[in-house]
Amino acid sequence: MFILRNILFPLQQEFNHRCKGDERGVWFVYTLLAVIAHFTSSRSANLLRCLQTLFGLSLSQRRFYIFMASSKLPWSRLWTTLWSLIPNPTTKGRLLLALDDYINPKTGKKIFGCASFFDHAAKTNQSKYPWAQNVVSIGLLKIVKGRWACLPLAFRFYHMEKTIAAKKVRVDGKIPPFQTKFEQAIEMLLEISVAFPGNPLLIVTDSWFGNDGLLKPMRKTVGQHCHMLSRLRVNTTLFALPPEHRKHQLGRSRKYGDKMGNATTLANEFLERATTYSVNLYGKQRDVLAFDNIMMLKTLKCAVRVVWIYRRSQWVALFTTDLDLTVEQIIEYYGARWKIEAGFKEIKQEIGSSKSQTRNYHAVTNHLNFCMMAATVTWIYADHLDKTPQRCYAVNNRSHFAFSDVRKLITQAALNKDFVSFCPKPDKPIQNSFIDALLRMVA
Repeated sequence: MFILRNILFPLQQEFNHRCKGDERGVWFVYTLLAVIAHFTSSRSANLLRCLQTLFGLSLSQRRFYIFMASSKLPWSRLWTTLWSLIPNPTTKGRLLLALDDYINPKTGKKIFGCASFFDHAAKTNQSKYPWAQNVVSIGLLKIVKGRWACLPLAFRFYHMEKTIAAKKVRVDGKIPPFQTKFEQAIEMLLEISVAFPGNPLLIVTDSWFGNDGLLKPMRKTVGQHCHMLSRLRVNTTLFALPPEHRKHQLGRSRKYGDKMGNATTLANEFLERATTYSVNLYGKQRDVLAFDNIMMLKTLKCAVRVVWIYRRSQWVALFTTDLDLTVEQIIEYYGARWKIEAGFKEIKQEIGSSKSQTRNYHAVTNHLNFCMMAATVTWIYADHLDKTPQRCYAVNNRSHFAFSDVRKLITQAALNKDFVSFCPKPDKPIQNSFIDALLRMVA
């Protein structure tokens, strides 16, 4: 209960300087708890029902929907405040950030951000161009009580250029300028870098984002302290490091060394020289057969450390611009990247973001902000616990606690009678709640 209060109270304080700030601050805190509560999905109607019946707030339907579609919620300051509440955000001196995008299918035709996006993960019985929202998201990769977790930090709705050119997208009555996914990612990375000054960034992403389209403008805008860790394409050509400059050499020095071959041919060549490493991968300590080498990439125009990972019948090549990373760290950090995919599932299915039927820009944006902030609050709460949460439902080959286990603990803390004394409801005076809490303690 005290942990929950220490997390939610700074967020509630962000409303103090606004009109009716005390009332809206309480609404915000309890709405966030209603999203976290594991009783139902986070559709607006279910949230209102949860606020009225579970938490006992006297809030009318009209006022609640106006609040959920408000354009005056200070999300920028709320996120900055929440970022500062993350305990020990760095991993071995680096800020590990997972970057990816996901598809959020919808059914309505007048929902903000929806278009016919290509879904590369669609199954054979599903449409490859579903009517959906495309969200570019960044999350913090962090070990929480012995397991990797992804804490959502920021997101942007991606709109195709042809959709904006057809004037089908409007924000506050205006047509927004077109931004690529790289530009949206750099914009979010700049905000995060300002909030965590002095910490080098390591962007862990898939092969779609892992190229010079992100690295060059990112270092130009955010700084040279940004590095990338991604997967290498099988047909990528690699070069040796350039030879040292010789005395009295004519002409400029070479930028690249000799051509070594592509990733596939080099994988077969380096197989005999591979070494076994013990790596914490996917929740277990595993033995991994790998080989690493520092080479040059013309696509990035810089030196990278390439790691070939050999499995029984396949291989995977990873690369990073941070040459100080060890082979074990490269494999472990890229393996932790999968947690952003698990985070998308938690937000869409467990919390219920995909079931929301909100339509206009502010309602859609506010709802997704609530869902992502609820996920971040859940992991921060888990990190502050004295003991590791127990897993409620046993699953084969899984011993770590689940996201839903922490949600249940937060729900129990929020329903505690003493919680009202820390976060009083607008229709009840502070003194009565405090006195009731003291009487229960004496009894």
